[in-house]
Amino acid sequence: MDYYKIGQRIRKYRKANGLSQEQLAEKIGISVTHMSHIETGNTKLSLQVLVDITNALDVRSDDLLTDKVSNREVAFAELNKTLESCTSDQLKIIEDVVKAIKISLEKYTNN
Repeated sequence: MDYYKIGQRIRKYRKANGLSQEQLAEKIGISVTHMSHIETGNTKLSLQVLVDITNALDVRSDDLLTDKVSNREVAFAELNKTLESCTSDQLKIIEDVVKAIKISLEKYTNN
């Protein structure tokens, strides 16, 4: 397990939530030094601290534990399972909806 990468993901979500290390540490009941060490990968975090961080940042644990590439693979697998039971007509509608959503996302996120 790469604790440095986990720490960097925690840092990214902490900043996205507009929290300082001090604020997050206070929310989850640990010292600022411990929070700093978690983000730099200099210490391992306990399962309880991981759960407290995910709750405080309103993220899923897999968002902190895995790279986005892995999350994409999981998402594709879940979508594939759902699509396997669809009729041809349902698949066409889903395809049209997904394309429309992608266009909207690109428009509003400039990506």
